[in-house]
Amino acid sequence: MTAGLPTVADLRRAGRISSQEVVAAIDAYMRDPAAELYRFASGHSLDVAALVDASPALEKVGRSRPLDAGIRTVLAAAIMAARPTPP
Repeated sequence: MTAGLPTVADLRRAGRISSQEVVAAIDAYMRDPAAELYRFASGHSLDVAALVDASPALEKVGRSRPLDAGIRTVLAAAIMAARPTPP
């Protein structure tokens, strides 16, 4: 991803993506880790599965229980730092 694109955190601060959408993206991934894209209401999209696959820190996600709060926290941090594809 291009360094010039805003992160999810940048878009969250600007009001383009809501905190509820970040939680929904995490929930969607936890329900279906194979889902390809999560689309935010702003039109931005993020491949959370690819984000997890690309991060050694997130390798535990596949072995965790869906309600593991620690894994959800790590996913939230990774999503906030990611640069979604613009609409």
